[in-house]
Amino acid sequence: MDTIRKAARAIACIFLKRGYNPLNSDEKSIVGESPAANEDIMTETPDAPMPSERADKPTFLTKTTFDSFDLPESLLAGLKDAQFDRCTPIQAQVLPAALEGKDIAGQAQTGTGKTGAFLVTIFTRLLKLTDRQPGIPSALIVAPTRELAFQIHEEALLLGAHTGLSCVQIVGGVDYQKQAGILKKGVDIVICTPGRIIDYFKQGIFKTTGIKIVVIDEADRLLDLGFAKDMQFILRKLPHYDKRQSMLFSATLSHRVLELTYEYMNLPEFISVTPEEVTVERIDQSLIHVGLESKLSLLLGLLQREDWHRVLVFANTKSGVEWLAEKLKGNGFPAEGITGDLPQPKRFKLMEQFKNDQLKILVATDVASRGIHVEDISHVFNYDLPQDSESYVHRIGRTARAGKTGKAISLACENYVFHLEPLEEMLGYKLPVVWPEDDWLAKDKAGPVKSSRRSRSKQPARKPTHPRNNKATERGPRAAQAAGRGPRQTAASRQLEKIKNRPPNYFPGSFFGFAPSKDMQAVADDQETPAADMTTEAAAPAKKSRRRWRRKKKSSAHKAGAADSNAGATPSGDKPASDTAAKAPRNKTATHAAE
Repeated sequence: MDTIRKAARAIACIFLKRGYNPLNSDEKSIVGESPAANEDIMTETPDAPMPSERADKPTFLTKTTFDSFDLPESLLAGLKDAQFDRCTPIQAQVLPAALEGKDIAGQAQTGTGKTGAFLVTIFTRLLKLTDRQPGIPSALIVAPTRELAFQIHEEALLLGAHTGLSCVQIVGGVDYQKQAGILKKGVDIVICTPGRIIDYFKQGIFKTTGIKIVVIDEADRLLDLGFAKDMQFILRKLPHYDKRQSMLFSATLSHRVLELTYEYMNLPEFISVTPEEVTVERIDQSLIHVGLESKLSLLLGLLQREDWHRVLVFANTKSGVEWLAEKLKGNGFPAEGITGDLPQPKRFKLMEQFKNDQLKILVATDVASRGIHVEDISHVFNYDLPQDSESYVHRIGRTARAGKTGKAISLACENYVFHLEPLEEMLGYKLPVVWPEDDWLAKDKAGPVKSSRRSRSKQPARKPTHPRNNKATERGPRAAQAAGRGPRQTAASRQLEKIKNRPPNYFPGSFFGFAPSKDMQAVADDQETPAADMTTEAAAPAKKSRRRWRRKKKSSAHKAGAADSNAGATPSGDKPASDTAAKAPRNKTATHAAE
């Protein structure tokens, strides 16, 4: 009977042009709605306005309450301040095993309450420890991005306000010495990104001997950002996994993530909450095919047509984020861009403004998507389809958090439509396609937008603040140029001066040993100046002839000596003929040289 009722309601919704979600009907039956009420829904007229459901409280919470666990009173007070009464599915499955000290490997999307799951475990375990060393950190939480570490730190301060445990956030882009001083004074819980905490460990500022609990949040994102070796380094420097509790959370348990669990965890409990059960069904997804030249106009038109409260727009590149944010501001929309190039204080300021509803539209890259933990985001626009299919789930997971509904609209242009097929294969279904009308396009009123990087390169050179005295010219031309006198000499101009100052007989390959031989060079020089080199031409054959006569003298003397040794000694009064023969050429050579 229930099946027939659901089918009838689905048909009625189609005719009435209403969206149908079986999960909503199931929830209404759970809270005790009668079948007559469901029948009344079927008899609604087509003109009845469709209510926009945005639940004030999460409707996916379980019946498990935090009071059912053995939690300290100070922690229960913090949970009450945060208005946490019932557990989410991931919390209801993680807490029983984690509070017993078992290692956890959890698969859950952002917005499912996993941050509260490991924070409740950390506070409970640390408050019950008796051998905790004062001044040495006892818990370590590693996050992939600064924004996510900032969100975890805020939630930790809220839940642990009455526990007396101290928390510190260690990330890059913040005062180095200030964070080092906090670590030296002593803290209980460290929330960090990998790079900065490794620096403090190598300097001996961060001590790992007292770590009792370690948490790796968004492990798949850590590996995607290239922190695999950093994570291995950190986990090797911690106490052995038999002497600590390890908790790992990831949106996907890939082979690389499982490798971390097998190598650095002690037989973890694998707990999975699939995204279909929590997030995706509450998101109204749609896909619009649009040309690149009409992409911005379509986004402007959608922002004018949609009833949005807080919007998050994703682009694939940093330059695209900067350009799109300037375009939106030029068209009258309160938008700002957040990328990894921004200084950390400014990034925190933008996140705080976006969270406090002071900033309505935030344009971001995938790096910042994991750290945006803001409720009541009504719309997520994928201005560029993500190159990584898994990033799509993380993007749309920014909306429909804490049981609320949301919209995810993706724009597919000719540059990024090739990523659609692997995305739909990963999702297991086709994204519903919406064909825009001509009146959906809005005119761009911002005009051309220059990138900030290009403007930086065109800035004029800075003048010296302290002009030098006239002694700079005495030290050379470069010192005079540095003092602001004369045109600046570049490397190309200096090389051109070297070429002009080369000698006339310079050969290009002489430096590498390809210069012509001396004889060839001499011949070339003779052809150029024959009259000036007559004396050298006459002297050269004379030297060669002397060398020939000396070689002949030695050879003839050697032969004569051999003949004397065979024929016997020669009389002392007579001189050998070889000497006479040797002297004759010598005198002849001398006279020839004189001539």
